Amino acid sequence: MKIRHFACVLGLSIGFCAVAQAQQGTLDKIRAGGAITLGHRDSSIPFSYLDGDQKPVGYAMDLCLKIVDAVKEELKMPNLKVNFQPITPATRIPLLANGTIDLECGATTNTADRQKQITFTVTHYVAANRFVSKKANNLNTLEDLKGKTIVSTSGTTNVKQANELNTERKLGMRILNAKDHAEAFLMVDTGRALAFVMDDIQLAGFVANHANPSLFTISPDALSVEPFGIMLRRDDPAFKKVVDGAMTKLFKSGDLTAIYDKWFMKPIPPRNIVMNIPMSDAMKRVVANPTDSPDPNVYK
Repeated sequence: MKIRHFACVLGLSIGFCAVAQAQQGTLDKIRAGGAITLGHRDSSIPFSYLDGDQKPVGYAMDLCLKIVDAVKEELKMPNLKVNFQPITPATRIPLLANGTIDLECGATTNTADRQKQITFTVTHYVAANRFVSKKANNLNTLEDLKGKTIVSTSGTTNVKQANELNTERKLGMRILNAKDHAEAFLMVDTGRALAFVMDDIQLAGFVANHANPSLFTISPDALSVEPFGIMLRRDDPAFKKVVDGAMTKLFKSGDLTAIYDKWFMKPIPPRNIVMNIPMSDAMKRVVANPTDSPDPNVYK
């Protein structure tokens, strides 16, 4: 263990360090360092974003902090320090794999491909892949985007799916890659792109926060089902047991529903907007029977 730690300190190999940390186990890593690090986003409303005081808040952040409470109890470390690390869609998996963060608290789709690199706790939201555009452009279906310039966020399943559909259906779309969701929405707002393809709840957050929400529309047709989960490192059954146990407890106690209502049905910072998105039937089924499955058909 000392040899592996020395190699990590010297930065000889990020891949080597990731293997060493997986062997060590996240709980041991947290115990040894006296801290747990949460990865957060800056504009994934209402899951993980910065409030008016530049503090990370949101639905996924609240869930992660409940997991932190379970880790404190498991390790008998009530004063465990909690660190916060900004992440993006492009950096979230590498920073988790190399041990920079211990939990990814955002709006990340659980997929079979991603589970080859990392793992997920039980699903905490079921979204759909749609697109937002300006009402004046009258874009409602995927076919309406034929030959148009659209945008999605780099490193997401959404941009991957947009490219696949573009090829399969010979749509001739020009697909731009934005560095984050905020940039992608701004491109639609300013006319640099005609549509932003993303999870519907993310799109609803940007529209609700716009100075004039009535300018925008979200496509009625869903391109796919997207189960969201909090990410953690693979091959660490001891840590996953604690994380899954904390999440399942939230589901069974009813606390998950209260946290959901706080972020989706009540005013949220910094502008006190109300998302007004009741829990879907798909999510109610997950609450009744928690699952970490990446299979979209499980949620239909």
